[in-house]
Amino acid sequence: MNLVENLEYNTERPHLIIPEYGRHFQKMVDHAVSIEDPEERNKIAKSIIAVMGNLQPHLRDVPDFQHKLWDQLFIMADFKLDVESPFPITSKEVLRKRPEALEYPQNFPKYRFYGNNIKRMVDVAIEWEKGDKRDGLEYAIANHMKKCYLNWNKDTVDDKAIFKHLFELSDGKIDLNEENTTLTDSGQFLKNRVAKTPKLAHTGKKYQKSNNNNRGKKRY
Repeated sequence: MNLVENLEYNTERPHLIIPEYGRHFQKMVDHAVSIEDPEERNKIAKSIIAVMGNLQPHLRDVPDFQHKLWDQLFIMADFKLDVESPFPITSKEVLRKRPEALEYPQNFPKYRFYGNNIKRMVDVAIEWEKGDKRDGLEYAIANHMKKCYLNWNKDTVDDKAIFKHLFELSDGKIDLNEENTTLTDSGQFLKNRVAKTPKLAHTGKKYQKSNNNNRGKKRY
């Protein structure tokens, strides 16, 4: 009866700051905080760091990882552990500070199926001098746009629609309509996509048939 009364339930225990290390590890950290002798406290803290490193031996000797271990030790001690750390001690305020929100890129959301790399390629093409090299890049960009469009639409597309989109993305600086350019046929892109689709090596019937052929054979 006394054993049942002395049982500890997780709901009654203190909250674990870093659950990955377990409750016994947290008790070791709490014990280190309660030690009054500074020399003994530093000794225990280094022993705890050594045990933490043993849990991940492949990263134990990495300098940055050692810094991480000391930060985790102070976090588990709620920054109440007064020991000599070989690394700068990160304050509680810095850890609890919320990072600044990242701005989500909204580059030409009208044509998202092309991706942002197409716009970067267009910007590079605009900076080049007019000539065969720039004409080749513009043609490659238009062809890639057509391929991306077919991946999104999964149908055919008129070259004039691609030229119109390229004209808008380049702010009117690339106009392939005037040059009577003809892009790769849509069927070729669709054919290449089907050819790259992996096929099953065996169908269900063939697999079943092969199993039937093995019946009655001796196995050694």
